[in-house]
Amino acid sequence: MDYTIRPLRSDERHLLEDFLYEAIYVPEGFEGTVPRSIIHDDPKCCAAFECFGDLPDDRALVAEVDGRVVGACWVRTTDEYGHINDETPSFSISLYAQYRGQGIGGALMRQMLDELREAGYARASLSVQKENPALRLYERLGFRIIGDGEDETEWMMVIDLAAD
Repeated sequence: MDYTIRPLRSDERHLLEDFLYEAIYVPEGFEGTVPRSIIHDDPKCCAAFECFGDLPDDRALVAEVDGRVVGACWVRTTDEYGHINDETPSFSISLYAQYRGQGIGGALMRQMLDELREAGYARASLSVQKENPALRLYERLGFRIIGDGEDETEWMMVIDLAAD
């Protein structure tokens, strides 16, 4: 599949809200729907997208297929899921379901990791549900588990950027 990776434009910032909702891991066998309000009701979810672009550490890339944005990868140093300290950017990433498993997410993350290295960051972090298959991608990219995240259902992961 042909795709392009480019920086998020300021007029596209609203898309991060959609992609954060898409990033919510829904385990196999879950019945029902996850209410979209969860991303607004949970302060850590809100921190991932509210006022994006206002902080100096805010960075975002999007993947585009046939002129349509189909995925986003962004980092911040706010108190969101995956946050470990104010010097370490934490990742958020998501693609629309039909574009997953095709290498686009890995390409987005590799490009963002390169940008973070070039900017001089020592490490980056993320959190992931323990059952989420994306865990394998994060490990292939060099992230390692450092312990539980917000609770026992998720892992906190870091990557040392200077070591790569």
